[in-house]
Amino acid sequence: MPAHDVLIIGAGLAGQRAALAAAQAGASVAIMSKVHPVRSHSVAAAGGINAAISVDDDWHSHAYDTVKGSDFLGDQDAIEIMCSEAPGEVMHLEHMGVTFHRNEKGEMDLRAFGGASMKRTAYVADITGQALLHVLYEQLMKHHETVERYEEWFTTSLLQDEQGRCAGVIARDVRSGRMEAFTAKNVILACGGAGQVYKPTTNGLIVTGDGIAMAYRAGAPLMDMEMVQYHPTCLVETGILITEGARGEGAHLLNANGERFMEKSAPNKMELASRDVVSRAEQIEINEGRGVGPGGRGIYLDVTVVPRKRTLEALREIVNLGKDFAGVDITREPITIRPGQHYIMGGVKTDIDGQTPIEGLYAAGEVACVSVHGGNRLGANSLLDTLIFGRRSGEHAAARAANMTMPELDTHAQLHRDADAIDAIIARPRDGRRVSEIKNELGEMMNKYAAVFRDEQGLQTARETIARLKEESEKAWIDDRGTVFNQDVLGAIELGYMIDCAETTVVGAIERKESRGAQYRTDFPERNDEEWLKHIDITLDGEQPKVSYSPVTITQWQPEERKY
Repeated sequence: MPAHDVLIIGAGLAGQRAALAAAQAGASVAIMSKVHPVRSHSVAAAGGINAAISVDDDWHSHAYDTVKGSDFLGDQDAIEIMCSEAPGEVMHLEHMGVTFHRNEKGEMDLRAFGGASMKRTAYVADITGQALLHVLYEQLMKHHETVERYEEWFTTSLLQDEQGRCAGVIARDVRSGRMEAFTAKNVILACGGAGQVYKPTTNGLIVTGDGIAMAYRAGAPLMDMEMVQYHPTCLVETGILITEGARGEGAHLLNANGERFMEKSAPNKMELASRDVVSRAEQIEINEGRGVGPGGRGIYLDVTVVPRKRTLEALREIVNLGKDFAGVDITREPITIRPGQHYIMGGVKTDIDGQTPIEGLYAAGEVACVSVHGGNRLGANSLLDTLIFGRRSGEHAAARAANMTMPELDTHAQLHRDADAIDAIIARPRDGRRVSEIKNELGEMMNKYAAVFRDEQGLQTARETIARLKEESEKAWIDDRGTVFNQDVLGAIELGYMIDCAETTVVGAIERKESRGAQYRTDFPERNDEEWLKHIDITLDGEQPKVSYSPVTITQWQPEERKY
């Protein structure tokens, strides 16, 4: 049975950064991913990474912008750590080989991004995530003697000892169907978010909330799950992301009357207000009949105001996306976009070192909630979050591993339980619904009732629908009866993970009877600091989600009205 000091589930930026940090600290490390590491969803991050590296900038300003962006729900101790450590982390990446864009003086170029008080976003054209991921993977190769890679292994559950401490995982080799138990002194979840709960979403097919659901089922609390970010600029039909970097370069948003409507809701920042503010403004234009395109379901993003040479240099990928998926040359005509699900601010509750309340279990990146994003994440803070807290988790887990022996536990019962559950899915009779049908209904329902605007009636409908879909998912049948690369059976397991994430999102949204950040309740349209300046925590109590609260950490910035 494989055994490691630190076992990391997920090989995106948070996972790879954790693996590097743990390996450099002398731990024996393994990194496990259900896809090849450079296919992890971090590869889709486009716009850049925030850091106060300009001589005119200061990390305190970055921290304040982040706190304000979070609608004062972010924990300020964690935000201070992230922002103060950001310049060093970005320079470290540059020294590792990330080819950040340079200006005419040869200095690292910085672009404007939403909610930021000055230009502080370092970037590699509009493929920043891909550039970072490949460089980290190269660095990981240097540590091949101490870092074991389990590529295309699917994690089915967490192992816990008699005291409830996390002691490894059960996983399935996707290539052969073989099940195996992996013991570890520490497990770091770095499996990303749960975007596939929504349809459409900017997130890839692999982003199914695996880590969030596994931690939840093991007894870990989830926090801020009601906070789901809708990105302002996604293609109408497919939900494909058009980077915020376009607006950072100066692109305009226009309604059917050709008006730059953002001056109504954000007269100072205009298109570069925070994402929740821009998405709501767009949705209001669409709802009130000033949308564009078929059915008036979109808004124009006009990139033609950016010099063509600059667009082809700094936004080359979205030039290709526009041509390939919308038939539009964005250098010559506006492209139709709308808000689309993009990111979840909530996740597994952790401290500043990535530790969850379950001993031996850590989480970092989008799977985790530290909470540095609170009610709304600023663009280009997500890559920073993955790297800072991925590194801190790796370092802390390695230090903990140095002072303990390898857990000893009998894994046979859980290994057989997980294997039997998979066999039962494969053997289901074909008299229920297909997995894909249930997933589509879930996604469309969440996009209808738990989106930019929400209300009690819609959220209660969503909760009832989720309860029905949960029952149906337990009988959902699949086509593939084999063992080699059986993605069908993995899809059925992922559906269960997604339903858990959807349920906790809706429960949190029903509970929070105010509007803050990405949670806008039309029946409670005001922010209510007196009653709701607190985190909503959700734990699994038997078969049902149980709600509790935890305080927001405030160090130096008291809540104030948010204006852009």
